[in-house]
Amino acid sequence: MSIQIWTYIMVGLTFGIYIYIAWRSRVKDTRGFYVAGGGVPPLANGLATAADWMSAASFISMAGLISFMGYQGCVYLMGWTGGYVLLALMLAPYLRKFGKFTVPDFVGDRYYSTAARIVALICAIFVSLTYVAGQMRGVGIVFSRFLGVDVNTGVIIGMFIVFFYAGLGGMKGITWTQVAQYITLIIAFLIPAVAISMKITGNPIPQLGFGDTIAQGQDAGQYLMETLNKISVDLGFAEYTSAFGAGQKSMLDVFALTLALMVGTAGLPHVIIRFYTVPNVRAARLSAGYALLFIAILYTTAPAVAGFARYNMIKTVNDVTYAEAPSWFKNWEETGLVAWMDKNGDGIIQYRAGDAFKGSPQFTGEKGSLGQLMVANAPTDSPNELYVDRDIMVLANPEMANLPAWVIALVAAGGLAAALSTASGLLLVVASSISHDLYYRVINRQASEKSRLLLGRIMIGVAVLIAGYFGINPPGFVAQVVALAFGLGASSFFPILVLGVFWKRANREGAIAGMISGIGFTMLYIIQTKFLGVDPWFFGISPEGIGAVGMVLNFVVTIVVSKLTAPPPAEIQELVESVRIPRGAGAAVDH
Repeated sequence: MSIQIWTYIMVGLTFGIYIYIAWRSRVKDTRGFYVAGGGVPPLANGLATAADWMSAASFISMAGLISFMGYQGCVYLMGWTGGYVLLALMLAPYLRKFGKFTVPDFVGDRYYSTAARIVALICAIFVSLTYVAGQMRGVGIVFSRFLGVDVNTGVIIGMFIVFFYAGLGGMKGITWTQVAQYITLIIAFLIPAVAISMKITGNPIPQLGFGDTIAQGQDAGQYLMETLNKISVDLGFAEYTSAFGAGQKSMLDVFALTLALMVGTAGLPHVIIRFYTVPNVRAARLSAGYALLFIAILYTTAPAVAGFARYNMIKTVNDVTYAEAPSWFKNWEETGLVAWMDKNGDGIIQYRAGDAFKGSPQFTGEKGSLGQLMVANAPTDSPNELYVDRDIMVLANPEMANLPAWVIALVAAGGLAAALSTASGLLLVVASSISHDLYYRVINRQASEKSRLLLGRIMIGVAVLIAGYFGINPPGFVAQVVALAFGLGASSFFPILVLGVFWKRANREGAIAGMISGIGFTMLYIIQTKFLGVDPWFFGISPEGIGAVGMVLNFVVTIVVSKLTAPPPAEIQELVESVRIPRGAGAAVDH
């Protein structure tokens, strides 16, 4: 059977399972809608947390970034993994002990302020919408390649699907759907990784094959990493395993980006909310441990997948005539995510350092003399003729390695599972922020269960439309967009959560001033550098890493303003003391 038929089978089967679970888990009360009733077992919550946390960026883009950036791409791996450990050990048990539905709930009650609650919910909505846009883009990329539609149509298909099961079952439906999605995505990630590792190095364990010797071909007997280093240098790139070099990020920028990703992870509201769905603090700790194990399985495999993909890509297309280009190249060319500009007119694809042309490919709709899709972009002075979108590397890797069609289709189903699982969790954050934190807690305390549920579902619909727009018009590729969300999470929530748990002197004036200054500075910097063309002016730190500076600013402002204003009431200080004792947590409540 063809790849497309296998894809219809795999995607149809997994979607059928998700929809069945969502229908069986449909809820009629807000407690089920927001925290799945608070009775999710730790193992199931660990699986759901892993799926919630491992987004399209983890599944699709992270290996692609490492593949193109080499060692420096591992900054994403280190930042996201370290951030999860930080969240699991430092914050999750205490937030669970507090026993609220949402992060703005915690901020509003801990800082005894409606204004702080509103600032927190605005931050939660902004961070979630930024993040979910990246997921929708990932969904569009998968659909575009494997269902034969363009990326924008793929985004629209994804919008309908995620709205259906997120709106129907709320957190309860999302939780059990995410369990199925984790199983799908991890199988889809591991099977091709094992097969390709075996094919290239003869070692079935990707984590070991990554450092092994190449088994066959003209590079047989040489270590894979040494071969990649040599190939990279020969083509004009920095060594694949070099940390810092010409054309690479500075040490300060790498440090800032890693820190922003780390504390941004710990401040992401859709992950934190998962710890409210278990019955007690012990279950929260257990589920955090399970999730870390499940996350590590994919994250330790990703660098190997990146190395294999890089090797296969260069070996199959570089210095090959277009007429003899492999099928994966021409399949992905049809999606607009691969392009070739024959600058020297020799009919041979030359892959070198530098951009092939200015900007993203703008196809004219015509074909060249060799059958290639023509682009209208202005050429650069670089000898490079090849454009490859980084987001395709994981999805195209099985095709590059000539694996069976069902494996290629399985990877498509895994990519969709990763993107949809995170998207649904984020949409719930947006819905709960507006229907619970704003409407019920601030505007109408007498609102009925029915009206709150209806508003929550309407808000999911609105969030899907906004996310879809930014998925169609993204300010960067998937992992970059997600990195911005992490920066905003780092600069807004992390300091307020840490100080709220560990410093009872932190007060509402400090919290409000800290959040506004942190996210305000970070947003201004990102808008300047991403959208207005201003060069990074703060010690050369990239917009993806500026969240670390925003976080420090938030800490400093919160502490200074808290010291200069009246201390919190005695009952709040006693509450903070009690939260740090990890026993006696009840169910999440909405009082």
